[in-house]
Amino acid sequence: MKLFHLSDLHLGKRVNEFSMLEDQQYILAEILRLLDDVRPDGVLIAGDVYDKSVPSAEAVTLLDDFLVQLSRRKVPVFLIAGNHDSPERLAFGGRLMAHSGIHLAPVYDGSVAPFTLEDSHGPVDIYLLPFLKPAQVRRFFPEQEISGYTAALAAAIGAMHPDPARRSVLVTHQFVTGAARCDSEEVSVGGADNVDAAVFDPFDYVALGHLHGPQQAGRETVRYCGTPLKYSFSEAGQQKSVTVVELAEKGRVTLRTLPLKPLRDMAELRGRYDELTFRGFYEGAPFRDSYLHITLTDEEDIPDAVSRLRVMYPYLMKLDYDNKRTRAGTAVQEGGDARQRSPLELLEEFYSLQNGQPMSADQQDFARALIETIWEGEE
Repeated sequence: MKLFHLSDLHLGKRVNEFSMLEDQQYILAEILRLLDDVRPDGVLIAGDVYDKSVPSAEAVTLLDDFLVQLSRRKVPVFLIAGNHDSPERLAFGGRLMAHSGIHLAPVYDGSVAPFTLEDSHGPVDIYLLPFLKPAQVRRFFPEQEISGYTAALAAAIGAMHPDPARRSVLVTHQFVTGAARCDSEEVSVGGADNVDAAVFDPFDYVALGHLHGPQQAGRETVRYCGTPLKYSFSEAGQQKSVTVVELAEKGRVTLRTLPLKPLRDMAELRGRYDELTFRGFYEGAPFRDSYLHITLTDEEDIPDAVSRLRVMYPYLMKLDYDNKRTRAGTAVQEGGDARQRSPLELLEEFYSLQNGQPMSADQQDFARALIETIWEGEE
């Protein structure tokens, strides 16, 4: 049996104030193209379908179109809510959609009944377990000591009673201890949301969602497929993909990935302003169609740098500097009574802290004249 494993679509997401809807529409079409080539027996979507619990109308429409396209291809879909989703909203209409092969995990009620697919090796049971917190599980198992995420998942999985003689797949959305996070993910203080991978031992394959980088968590068959798009510059070096899971007879699972090429890639550039503008004008702007994080190494700030750079790099998302000022890493120190110092003295101190060097005589004269003009205007 062949399954597509997807997760963390984050439909409706904005990255550095750029809407990703066009990119998401493009990548979903790419996934459908791969699906037509590979023809899997099912699609697993492991949560964080939306970026917000109350998604935009455009995000809802995008998911609706994607599910309709999957339904028309007669491919069963198994979808759960992640920590960014509202389980109640996502599950609405689930019983009706099941007739079209779209199986949505209901709001967790203490029990999870499997969906069963068949192939030449027999049945495959697919369990859908949405993102859970200990409090959501504790109320259904009052007799058990559930103090953390591992205990909560162990209780929920123990109540499923997967048949050890049958092949079984779990679709869930949690953070497994030891996995690597990206900047675009929510982080729990102190790692309180960690789940021990051992709780997943009863399953032949565990389709995980939550982390944006493709990786295994413990054993090879407990896997994060990652996001289909890059959502932070910490992901710039990643190759996004669809994970293809193939289950043969009991105990034999093989995995492979199909690379996804985005509408716009994400990259980081570094250098002086004149170097980057030269590349933009005279070298055909090789990163013109990429989302960019640019780090300028000029010692002096470039006036209106973002607008000027966007002439060559229209998808510039983030700009910062690496120079003496930023490397100094200084911060304003408390001490002394600011009311006893003149506005010019305060400005000179602030400038020195921010730039790692004192104001020049010309800058002091300009600042003094500007302050006097402002004061005259307030009298």
